[in-house]
Amino acid sequence: WKRPSMLLLLLPPHPSLLPGGSAVSAPRRLRARAVRMEPDEGGQAAVFDDLGEKQVYGPTKPAHAWPKPWTNLETQEHVQVVKAASGLLQEPLRTDMGDDEIFVGKDSIHILKHHGSYMQQDRSLKGKDKQHSYQFMLRLKMPCGEVPGPLYAELDDISNKWGHGDLRATTRQAFQLHGVLKGNLKSVIASIANIGSNTYGGCGDISRNVMTPPVSFPNNPAYEYCGQYARAMAELFKPMTQAFYEIWLDGQPADKTEYWQRDIGKEQLGVDLDEVRTEDRGNGIITGHTIEPLYGRTYLPKKFKIAFTVPGDNGVDLYINDIGCVVILEPDGKTLKGFNIVVGGGMGRTHKAEQTFARAASHLGFAPKEHFFEAMKAILAVQRDHGNREVRSNARLKYLVHTLGIDDFRTLTEKYYGRRFEPWVPLPEWKYLDWMGWHEQGDGRWMLGVNVEQGRVRDTPELRLKTGLRKVVDTFPGVDLTLTPSQSVVLRNIAHADRENLESLLRFHGVETDVAQIDPITRKSIACPAFPLCGLAITEAERVQPQINARLWALLCEMGLSNTDFVTRTTGCPNGCARPYMAELAFVGSGPDMYQVWVGGHPAQSERTAVEVPSLFKMKLDDLETTMEPIFAMYKTQRLAADEAFGNFCYRVGVPAIEEYIAKYELGSWRAMGDPFGPEAVATDATVGITSDVLAKVEEEASKRGYDAPTLIDALLREALAIE
Repeated sequence: WKRPSMLLLLLPPHPSLLPGGSAVSAPRRLRARAVRMEPDEGGQAAVFDDLGEKQVYGPTKPAHAWPKPWTNLETQEHVQVVKAASGLLQEPLRTDMGDDEIFVGKDSIHILKHHGSYMQQDRSLKGKDKQHSYQFMLRLKMPCGEVPGPLYAELDDISNKWGHGDLRATTRQAFQLHGVLKGNLKSVIASIANIGSNTYGGCGDISRNVMTPPVSFPNNPAYEYCGQYARAMAELFKPMTQAFYEIWLDGQPADKTEYWQRDIGKEQLGVDLDEVRTEDRGNGIITGHTIEPLYGRTYLPKKFKIAFTVPGDNGVDLYINDIGCVVILEPDGKTLKGFNIVVGGGMGRTHKAEQTFARAASHLGFAPKEHFFEAMKAILAVQRDHGNREVRSNARLKYLVHTLGIDDFRTLTEKYYGRRFEPWVPLPEWKYLDWMGWHEQGDGRWMLGVNVEQGRVRDTPELRLKTGLRKVVDTFPGVDLTLTPSQSVVLRNIAHADRENLESLLRFHGVETDVAQIDPITRKSIACPAFPLCGLAITEAERVQPQINARLWALLCEMGLSNTDFVTRTTGCPNGCARPYMAELAFVGSGPDMYQVWVGGHPAQSERTAVEVPSLFKMKLDDLETTMEPIFAMYKTQRLAADEAFGNFCYRVGVPAIEEYIAKYELGSWRAMGDPFGPEAVATDATVGITSDVLAKVEEEASKRGYDAPTLIDALLREALAIE
């Protein structure tokens, strides 16, 4: 018999500091309480909480991470309480699904998200019509955005029978299905599971859909490792509770194994993921919970997003994720060496709440392949144990990284990891690749990227996209879909002999297959769904994005800037679902028919966020042209080179200079301004000789600033010679 010790645990506030020095929201109260601690096997301490269930939250050894007793129900926010009392994501959802109501209760809504569904209402309706409009959105788990042909056919049928008749491709490479009534929810989820997919992990305070570039190159090791390890992470970090099967499949296993498990077995990976999930090296990663060894019964403080990519390809928006991983090969170009890892990205914020902000991820370091899974487990465990469970708006990993700073966060993570992260491996310049149009796969087959405006897959009189894609998978067995991070679709595994017929079939249904016919503003734009179904929307997004694109493109052409393209995004609220704060130009809903204007994101979506233009906090959509004309005029006349990207220009000159220019600008005055890079400008072809050491320094500095070397040289010379 061992006498239990008493330990006083002080629950501290979370003093996450903004650059300006203001603190992130502290918890409502600071309490201390005595918690009975008993040593577990291995010397760890288990917290015995008020609910009587034991859970280990990390090591109590000196110099190791301190346990966070998030079982204190007086200080944690309500969603954490609901999860803790849910019996591993079952109640009260299971009970609510058995009644005759057309909705589920508020606490069930929080649990339902973990099963991949949100309850919604049609906000375009009023009174009793709105009260009777309860419906459910389902978001599928689709690692790498992969949609086998048979799954697309099943979703097409389901959407016609039980939904709104359309599908929505998300910015995280998954399909959403809208309009499912509560009485049909179980049948729909079971149908999806039984064809080898599911919705478990589409939403909730767990690892969400794992992203990759939307392409397949069987003979390109980097892309192949990228997809394989992304699928492995989707499997490793899945919830282990059987609640999904008990509620939706009557406790029975699905008819088919999930399709993404095809190449992540022990034979292919060299490790058994079930063993990796439960392996306890004594550093506090494993919770001690017999069913949820990684999550525990309270899961994570908030959503957790992961993306994988290869050097140079940043179509996934790597820096907006909680964890981003970059494949690094050995010098032979074939063998996997490991992964560069970034942490702490995220888009969500709240208007006029400076304690919430968008953040680009920071470089954590490199993890060799033999330690990679342990490194990923360590990062998840750090967020699980130290993420803010008291103030939900500050619960994402980005706030923890910001609070500690990347160096201290790295030190904390290494205590769980049990080793040091190796230095970041230098990478080539990032590019934003959307993979539209025709591309060879390298195995004799082809893929075709099809632009889908705002991800809405539906049929209209002019464009029968939904039917066209169904005809493709029915007519060409073996052709699969992959959803892209920009809400479009890539058709894969197309035989060379089928190219012409497949393209003709799509064109017959009104689908444009020649990307040269799509203006670059439309091609590079995305938007969130917003009205009428999103409960957080305060204005339109998806439904107005086409007109925003058309009007921006017309204005650019009128001003002689038709050779300009940039990433533009629109959201109906500040939560950032369409990743607006990484865009070169973004419109963020700030009120009914009003938008904030954000500028200055990197053209490759890397390493920095856009900046709000404070004077343009409430731009009316009717004022789009008059708002953007002065900014485009400034860009046209003050850019350093014809190819200086719009986002880089705005970042270089800064928002104060842009606001000053807007204040002095007279509408229409651009017509009298010269264009230093227009056809009337004097062409020059100057060659300047500089030594190799200076060139190396210039290239290094240019990379930091997001320019190419000639643009930086031009800027430095202009500054030195006082040239306006």
